[in-house]
Amino acid sequence: MTATYASFDGSAIDWAKGDGLVPAIAQDARSLRVLMLGYVSKESLAATLSTGLVTFFSRSKQRLWQKGESSGNVLRLHEIKLDCDNDTLLMLVQPDGPTCHLGTKSCFGDKGEASLSVLADLAATIHMRHLLPEPSSYTAKLFEEGLPRIAQKVGEEAVETVIAATTKSPALAGEAADLLYHLLVLLEATDTDWMDVAKILHERAMAKKKK
Repeated sequence: MTATYASFDGSAIDWAKGDGLVPAIAQDARSLRVLMLGYVSKESLAATLSTGLVTFFSRSKQRLWQKGESSGNVLRLHEIKLDCDNDTLLMLVQPDGPTCHLGTKSCFGDKGEASLSVLADLAATIHMRHLLPEPSSYTAKLFEEGLPRIAQKVGEEAVETVIAATTKSPALAGEAADLLYHLLVLLEATDTDWMDVAKILHERAMAKKKK
């Protein structure tokens, strides 16, 4: 993913409303999981934009605080947005490790209903199995067998999904899950970012709204 925060213009931020601080929501750019809420000052925002690493103003320590400065679990800035009231920031980030000091991905906990973030998590796991294969990993075995076998598996799972759908089988959800998994493996094997697929879907949806 290419970072786009360099073009952010913070001149419209209403610093006076919060006595020099504005809340900033950190959201995973890939999974869209909300990671944490912090507060930003003019100085911490400048540090964030200059380094690409999210820096907050710690109200308890009364100083600038780069997220992950002690743990190493930094938040790498991808994009930053200002809300309609000019008093809240949304920071789309790439987290290096868990965000919460309790070891969870989010400060709001990792438990809850299933969401589309599971696809981003699965893609990340597949990527790691590709980079650091484990002997017992089915995913690593697929990469070892090569692209033709991976493509074949996608075809097989697609057929099984179609059969489950046309026969109204209760196994359809499971077959669709298998298809999505193998499709993510295929994207990884061809060095195709699944976010590029999401971007195309988004562009098509926006184009339809304009018609």
